[in-house]
Amino acid sequence: MTILTMYPTSLNEKYLELALETIRSGGIIIYPTDTLYAIGCDALNNNAIERICKIKGINPMKTELSIICHDISQAAEYTRIDNRAFKMLKEHLPGQFTFLLPASTRLPKVFKGRKTVGVRIPDNPIPLALAEMLGNPLLTTSVEDDGEGSVIYPQSLAIQYEEVVDMVIDGGEGNEIPSTVVDITDSSELRILRQGAGIINL
Repeated sequence: MTILTMYPTSLNEKYLELALETIRSGGIIIYPTDTLYAIGCDALNNNAIERICKIKGINPMKTELSIICHDISQAAEYTRIDNRAFKMLKEHLPGQFTFLLPASTRLPKVFKGRKTVGVRIPDNPIPLALAEMLGNPLLTTSVEDDGEGSVIYPQSLAIQYEEVVDMVIDGGEGNEIPSTVVDITDSSELRILRQGAGIINL
């Protein structure tokens, strides 16, 4: 496993390229967001997604999958965003939210049969830079430290996932408050599915 130390306030181009090499080759990385640390891969690489689902014990047919996008324009390539939904995204992103949107057909076969996908545009330049440089979204799912306390340390995540993850980006301490999940598949009827760190402006 490779561990790269890179903080949101000081992006390292060399380290970003190393992370991208890992992602492009089908690897799995752990990286910081604006809430929990996350485990992710290329959202268009079906084999890598299946690896993550196995690691997390996720059944992709029963669990909502989420992607990290660089911006709303990238999100619009893989989801269907109407005017009301666009306004909601514009007001709250980048931020501590996961917005559930209708999925497009551009996502790989592991998404087939799923009508929705969660979209994250976190307020952290590290995953945003990775999604921008990759040219497509990252599949993302939160990781939780097996220790106790309200702070998540990337060093302990590296030990916890040493055998199954290819790289950890140490972006400093994380917290254990997840994103707020908002269902806007019907943009006329917004529903908060999980209240987390983000505060929605209704």
